[in-house]
Amino acid sequence: MHNPSPAGTGGTSAPAAPFALIATDLDGTLLRTGDTISARSRAALARAAAAGAVHIVATGRPVPQVRPLLTGLGYQGLAVCGQGAQVYDAAQDRLVHSVTLDRELADTVLGKLEAEVGAVHAAVNQADTEGLTLAEPGYRMPHPTLPATRVEGRRGLWAEPINKVLVRHPDLSDEELAAAAHQIVGDLVTVTRAGTDIVELQPYGVTKGAGLALAAARLGLGPAGTIAFGDMPNDIPMFQWAAHGVAMANAHPELKAVADEVTLSHEEDGVAVVLERHFG
Repeated sequence: MHNPSPAGTGGTSAPAAPFALIATDLDGTLLRTGDTISARSRAALARAAAAGAVHIVATGRPVPQVRPLLTGLGYQGLAVCGQGAQVYDAAQDRLVHSVTLDRELADTVLGKLEAEVGAVHAAVNQADTEGLTLAEPGYRMPHPTLPATRVEGRRGLWAEPINKVLVRHPDLSDEELAAAAHQIVGDLVTVTRAGTDIVELQPYGVTKGAGLALAAARLGLGPAGTIAFGDMPNDIPMFQWAAHGVAMANAHPELKAVADEVTLSHEEDGVAVVLERHFG
């Protein structure tokens, strides 16, 4: 289905006309190291907006962790957050769509997983727009800028509604843990790899692609006019939905394999490079 071509080569897979919808992941895609957005990327997005395109952020981060970034960007649109579990209206500071993960099911899923692979360490994202990230003893947050509140034990994770569970294993790699989770509990939850050492369990059927479809529909837009940018396997459903998928040079091989195009890295403004080609 996909025939990757380097950015700037004029590959035949890239539509000639500008797109109506631009969907961008944040970490490893639009954001540089340190959670910054370059002036070049800002300018490229502004030119696209002036041409009539809509920008939708699609991120694995829950709303409380993404809100400061959106504020800094001056972002006023819809954002797909929490791996697709949340659609957030930044202008109104409210959720327009939210799916929670049943906490009893989450506890059962962790038990089934541990019965096969041994003890794991877990954290959760609470579902509210002011929700916390709670982490049990032994869980190390993979991103230094994402804070977590420690709880004494696993029961403390289930205090409030959640939208996903983050899981780490002391010995298995994220690929190995994700593969095991797919086999053991993949019929109960959606298993996602969102970054190095990040394996997440979401409500069954919840993906970035599903969340993007919901957000786009609210704007009267569809996949045919959509270009999507990403860097990790959790972006695969978004690429499958969009007309054109662009993987970053730093992207995971699994995402590059299904991309229509590979651009420069997030540190080299790969998103801006492609947008400049389409929007001038």
